[in-house]
Amino acid sequence: MFLYVRGCYPWTYQRVFTVLVLALHCIHSGNGQTCTEGFAYDRRARVCVDIDECRTVPDACRGDMQCVNQNGGYLCIPRGLYSQPTFPRDGERGVGRSPSVRERDTPFTDTSRGYPEADPYPVLPPPVAPSYPIVSRTAPCLLGYTLAEDGTCNDVDECGTNTHQCNPTQVCINTAGGYTCSCTEGYWLVGGQCQDIDECRYGYCQQLCANVPGSYSCSCNPGFLLNPDSRTCQDVDECEDEPCSHGCFNTYGSYMCNCDEGFELAVDGTTCIDLDECGFSEFLCQHRCVNTPGSFQCHCPGGYYLYEDGRSCEDINECETGNNTCTTAQVCFNFQGGSTCLDTLKCDPPYVEVSDNQCMCSAANPACRDRPFTILYRHMDLSSGRSVPADIFQMQATTRYPGAFYIFQIKGPGNEGREFYMRQTSNVSATLVLSRPLRGPQVLVLDLEMVTVNNVINFRGSSIIRLTIYVSEFPF
Repeated sequence: MFLYVRGCYPWTYQRVFTVLVLALHCIHSGNGQTCTEGFAYDRRARVCVDIDECRTVPDACRGDMQCVNQNGGYLCIPRGLYSQPTFPRDGERGVGRSPSVRERDTPFTDTSRGYPEADPYPVLPPPVAPSYPIVSRTAPCLLGYTLAEDGTCNDVDECGTNTHQCNPTQVCINTAGGYTCSCTEGYWLVGGQCQDIDECRYGYCQQLCANVPGSYSCSCNPGFLLNPDSRTCQDVDECEDEPCSHGCFNTYGSYMCNCDEGFELAVDGTTCIDLDECGFSEFLCQHRCVNTPGSFQCHCPGGYYLYEDGRSCEDINECETGNNTCTTAQVCFNFQGGSTCLDTLKCDPPYVEVSDNQCMCSAANPACRDRPFTILYRHMDLSSGRSVPADIFQMQATTRYPGAFYIFQIKGPGNEGREFYMRQTSNVSATLVLSRPLRGPQVLVLDLEMVTVNNVINFRGSSIIRLTIYVSEFPF
């Protein structure tokens, strides 16, 4: 069957036929009413209603794209992306749907007159999604437009007239020939409903985030301040306010207090209190420790001075410094922690003085029989509490006789507690050994006897060293 139209060329026939075919594809029968693609005619309501392609079209969006239904079409957007209304530009079609007959640049042709005539409908601007269907072929304006007095079709503001079908959670946005249901900032469209976007899940805030309906609020941890961008945080230098009693060290988000040497940080973390070094150890000072703010001092008893290490005590030699009370006739003897003045030696009869420190009793004198031949005077000092056993004095024969042997022993008083004993080290020598610790101050006098025995000439004699021991008060 060929359609003849007067005054038209064959290529015009072909174009008209194509338009009619396309128009037939876009008609949904229903009481003679026509709906554009993306809409279906509701016989009960007698209106064209939107088709939800996201439910009816299998795999409408592929990959990681989410289908969002729109009036007359649908959108494919990345999942998690904030839903924004999409408005096609002039000459563009909606995303996710095929162009309708209304969107093609093909005029309608009235074939009843036998020649092509102009479209009785007004030429409208390019439609934007969603577009609304033509309710009737005989309607003067497309759905979404109203006929003005001058015969033109003006857009109907469905949002202003409150004739839209957006639900209460959505926002109506008027478009040419229709309207779009969208969401306000801070919400996105999910299942036709505007739901709050939880911005805190997407790291909108650097530190602390509190989601609120349609928005969010950022805050910072203690030690930080919120920047003017209301999202990021900057460190607070707490040391500028001098919170520490001594030193302050700023850290990221906090601070630390430190104390000068000799002080320790109190439990409040900011105050410094004096450190009692003397309470740490009794060996900090050799004698006595005195605590001072931030430090300590060592003190020594009389007769001692503080050594250059600041802790040890050294004996003052009063005999060398001249700080003694000895006369010119006396001899100054220094010992640990003090000194004494020794008088000039006086030998008791029948002994006679043979040197400054020795008395002798002559064998020719009958009064010297059974008496030691010589008495030698010696002096020594000893620290209190000295560890034992300790060799403290050595005794040795100065004259040797053929066939003679020697016996060394402690004679007389001075060793009642058996603090000492003689250990013979050779045939002619012996050592005085301290066997028990001594506590001072005290002065001990020991007679160390050396007995000479010669059986060849039947001789027996002895000599004595009278040893005076000054035991100091302190163990140094």
